[in-house]
Amino acid sequence: MSWHTRRDLRKIHRWGGALIALPFLLVLITGLILQVKKQVDWVQPPSQTGISTLPSISFEDILTVSKTVPEADIKSWDDIDRLDVRPDKGIVKVRAVNRWEIQIDTQTAEVLQVAYRRSELLESLHDGSWFHDSAKLWVFLPSGLIVTILWITGIYLFFLPYVAKKKNRRTLENKKAAADRS
Repeated sequence: MSWHTRRDLRKIHRWGGALIALPFLLVLITGLILQVKKQVDWVQPPSQTGISTLPSISFEDILTVSKTVPEADIKSWDDIDRLDVRPDKGIVKVRAVNRWEIQIDTQTAEVLQVAYRRSELLESLHDGSWFHDSAKLWVFLPSGLIVTILWITGIYLFFLPYVAKKKNRRTLENKKAAADRS
């Protein structure tokens, strides 16, 4: 490979790294935090356990109980983002649109826990959708492609000196062998 190709790969590697520094840092930091979301209550509230694994409360009971939690600010089904039913734990997690989570016992309709859930916010920062849907395609996807190119050029630049040393060693051995024959 010519010297210019090596120089050009170094330039690509350097400018590619500068170009994606901020989006990639955001992806790295949020990814690291999301790796431990089940272990860190600040990110995702731990799941509680209800009395029974057989649910006996209705959807209306879930809405009525959810309305009693002031932090969640639930007035109707429009204020609920999703229900996460965990029959094995005997709970239903009610996630409000404002990211508050209410865990309700599916047998007694008792509120077991109320906590702010940050994992969805971190996930939206991680994939770029927090900024705008276009950011996913026009900033974070190209950043991912550039990181792939950086990986390839970085691996090449890392092994290049070893390959050159091996080639030089062979050349010297061949010259020495030719000199010994003559």
